[in-house]
Amino acid sequence: MPLYRYDSFNRRGKKVTGTIDAASVQTAKQILQGQGLLPVKIEEIGVGEGLSWFSLLFERKIEVKTIIIFTKQLAVLLKSGVPLLEAFELMVEQFEGKFKRILINIKEGIKAGESLASQLNKYPRVFSNVYVQLVKAGEASGKLHMILERLTEYLEKAEETRKRVKKAMSYPIFMISFSFLVVVALLRFLVPRITEMFVKMGTELPGPTLFLKILSDFLIENYLILLGSLLAIVALFLYWKSTPSGKYKLDELLLKLPMTSYFSKTKAVVQFSKTLGMLLESGVNLSEALEIVCNIVDNSVLVRQLEEAKDKIIKEGKISKYLKETGIFPNIAIYMIATGEQSGQLAKMLLTVGSDYEVSLAELTDSLVAKIGPVMTIITGAIIAFIAISIFLPIMDMGNMPGF
Repeated sequence: MPLYRYDSFNRRGKKVTGTIDAASVQTAKQILQGQGLLPVKIEEIGVGEGLSWFSLLFERKIEVKTIIIFTKQLAVLLKSGVPLLEAFELMVEQFEGKFKRILINIKEGIKAGESLASQLNKYPRVFSNVYVQLVKAGEASGKLHMILERLTEYLEKAEETRKRVKKAMSYPIFMISFSFLVVVALLRFLVPRITEMFVKMGTELPGPTLFLKILSDFLIENYLILLGSLLAIVALFLYWKSTPSGKYKLDELLLKLPMTSYFSKTKAVVQFSKTLGMLLESGVNLSEALEIVCNIVDNSVLVRQLEEAKDKIIKEGKISKYLKETGIFPNIAIYMIATGEQSGQLAKMLLTVGSDYEVSLAELTDSLVAKIGPVMTIITGAIIAFIAISIFLPIMDMGNMPGF
């Protein structure tokens, strides 16, 4: 049902405005009258229309979890034999906010005879290209519920992987930030007072303590310059990373560094294999599937090499040879994909490779999280211990002086 915005008055004469989901203007009027309201204006609205800029600004972003729930519920309804339009009538009531308005508009498009894929394609920030293409393939094959089930699994695994990677990165970032703040606080507040006291007493400062004093004085005198430089470096790095050349150089570096090489390669293998395998299994042709994969895979090094070899891959109908040339895919993965090509089960083998390396990626992420904690704790402890020893060295020297 369409979404309507209304202006009305209650029994006390107070103006009431809002939105209502109804089959028609007349139905909306009847619903409002049943609620004890006197409607004076009712008009149909689209996504975001009729809402203030303030409301839109602070409206919650549509989360991946919401898309997963929607996809799972739609798959269940279609599998149970519920027609698509009726399924959307039921689905609309399960959600709220922006996503509800989007579903209403999609439902109206389906009601007008448009395909589900064409309606989803109107919201690229909500439904990815992979999502739209798979739904399109599902509608063409008459197996939309099966495609939606596969999509649900795909989205859940992708979200789980994203959370694992985020977890692996967030802990070391937190520890580094915490250590940095502790060291800055000690250098800014504690070290100056202690060293000033020793200087007034005429105590000669040992090398470590003198180093801390010089570092502390430099920090206090130039903190604005240091802070500005740090912010400028971060901003420049983010800008450089956002450019195609910068992203390519960064991905290239991550593929070469010992600490990040395996992680980056495994992530690229998982993204490529699962996405391409699912697209091919759903009936999307190799040319379109490769085009979509190149827009989905994060690793720009792999994407560039695939784009350069795309015409040859489509012409030959084989991809394993060109994957080997990227230097990203392990030999066992290339062998499995080549076997899939020879046996005519490329899609199935790609999904197997993606699932196997997804498990490996999860284990690697958990292992990194487990190892980073103790390492960062040791580094932080060593820095704080150095500062503490540097502060106590003059006190120990004073204790050894005659008269103490």
